[in-house]
Amino acid sequence: MRNWFGNDWNWIVAGFAAAIVVPMLSFFAGMPIWIAAIIGLLVFVGLIFVLAPKRLFEGLDAKAVGRGRLEFARDLLSAAAPAAQRLEASAGQIASKETAKRVRHLAEIAADVFAKVEANPESAGTVRRFLSYYLPRAAEVAEGFATIEAKRQPDAARLQEVGLVLTKLEDAFVHYSDSLVEDRLDTLDTELRLIQASLKEDIGP
Repeated sequence: MRNWFGNDWNWIVAGFAAAIVVPMLSFFAGMPIWIAAIIGLLVFVGLIFVLAPKRLFEGLDAKAVGRGRLEFARDLLSAAAPAAQRLEASAGQIASKETAKRVRHLAEIAADVFAKVEANPESAGTVRRFLSYYLPRAAEVAEGFATIEAKRQPDAARLQEVGLVLTKLEDAFVHYSDSLVEDRLDTLDTELRLIQASLKEDIGP
């Protein structure tokens, strides 16, 4: 699955490849070190661009979607990405296996919402509240759980309370993710009614 929240893996891979190419060309192929270094630099730069993460909505026809709608969806996802990163990272900081699993599930649902909105930017308005409110709050709650756990004497009651909130947030995440599917089904229902009306008019009942 594509990582919708960004990373620097292309730089890491490019640096690793260049670090291998230079000594191989110099010591094993007998190439002068300065030529090997130039080739290594070209490999490094090339891989950075080839492996660079896609820009949001790259390849979509802005005219077909509507430039305003596309920019709205891009701004919404870009603003929500840091909260999604925090949510994903917090799962690794939580000792409770059950809670960590729940937080990872929240992060997976968030990634699913990002993917659905990028596939259909017109649906961004449906999940605006999810991206601007529930996702950042979920990151804060997950980080809060990890902070409480880190104490030498964690407050069991507070951990339970925060855990219950995460459970309710999970329900909200599922609701908003499914709402994107419901929007598509509503469109499908409309198309089916139009097709049925046309068929009835053209060929009868």
